[in-house]
Amino acid sequence: MMRRATAVIGRQTALMGRRTLSTTSHDVVVCGGGVVGSSVALHLRARRPDLRVTVLERDQTYAAASAPLSAGGIRQQFTTPANVQLSCYGAQFLREGLALLSGQDPREVQDRIQFREAGYLTLASEHGASALRDNVSIQHAGGADWIDLLDPTQLSREFPWLSVDGVGLGAFGRKNEGYFDPWGLLDALRRGAKALGVQYMSGEAASLQVDAGRVTSVLLKDGSYLNCGLVVNACGAHASVLTPSLPIAPRKRCIFAISCPAGDIERPPGDAPLVVDVSGCYFRGDGSSGRYLCGASPKGADPDCDVDALETVDHALFEEVIWPALYERVPAFESLRVESSWAGLYEFCTLDQNAVVGWHPDASNLVVAAGFSGHGLQHAPGVGRAVAELIDSGGYESIDLGCLDYGRVARNAPLFEANVW
Repeated sequence: MMRRATAVIGRQTALMGRRTLSTTSHDVVVCGGGVVGSSVALHLRARRPDLRVTVLERDQTYAAASAPLSAGGIRQQFTTPANVQLSCYGAQFLREGLALLSGQDPREVQDRIQFREAGYLTLASEHGASALRDNVSIQHAGGADWIDLLDPTQLSREFPWLSVDGVGLGAFGRKNEGYFDPWGLLDALRRGAKALGVQYMSGEAASLQVDAGRVTSVLLKDGSYLNCGLVVNACGAHASVLTPSLPIAPRKRCIFAISCPAGDIERPPGDAPLVVDVSGCYFRGDGSSGRYLCGASPKGADPDCDVDALETVDHALFEEVIWPALYERVPAFESLRVESSWAGLYEFCTLDQNAVVGWHPDASNLVVAAGFSGHGLQHAPGVGRAVAELIDSGGYESIDLGCLDYGRVARNAPLFEANVW
């Protein structure tokens, strides 16, 4: 077990894991007010209502924030045990945890989040069937025993609209997996955090002032600064701007809203599971009959980008990669058409596609929570709880995220997450 030592923060004594905090105008400054930063603030304030927690967000409209522009999926189908456990908590949080923690009306929270447990269906080729079996074993060991392996005959029986040509095995999560409204979760997290006394400020963190191995203030782009006792870098795709040693880069991902008219060939229902094809392309139901969301990671070059790059959507990716793969997997998709499309920022951990969570070695009062490589939305609840535990008691009490700490970056010891799409 991690050693714990007392430290002073604000006007009370707390356990802070060998980090001595000074009395300042802001006990904790969370840089980044997206789902991860807001979850950290919510969980920390719920745990320690005496702390003055401030969230610094560069754009209160969240027009280019990663989470609201995502497909909104949640799954336990990961290959890193900690990620499996984070998503288990995430599902519980979506159903009831957020309302209980923040004191919001459960019905209002559910109306915002719109969590649909439609499941995830991950398909593997015959060559990849063995790896899929191994992955599901990891998931079962992590508590997700609701994920079933289905052979091609079983897949055809349960999903008659699916072509199983080239499929050796499928993994289907029968509960706790599916999709929800990303903006609804962000909105509910912010409302809950504010209700508990968290302060949100508009401003863009430009750098950290470090003195004798401690962050003393957060310098803003407009030249102002915030004195602080502790800082959390939850800046998502922009995290390396604040902490240059982080192997996190902003990449672009495109999502396409498509429709498929009714015809002689059966099409997937409007609440179809999120299907990950053997090609890496994915689609899911969009709530109404004949409408779906789909996407894929770009093939070949995947350069870093900035917010301006989000103005253009890679339509060639759809025409050349996504549509052919979807039509091969779902014959009814031969007649689909694109209704709309958009691009969003993707915080890509170039080391191993896993998040970096924990204390930063170069500053004793700096915590990092970034680099989620596409799964930050579903892991935000669990990471928020874990970071709150780390700050308050000096160690993890619920899910041990030690495997995701900065040490592996310093050692160049990647912990690869295979299930990243």
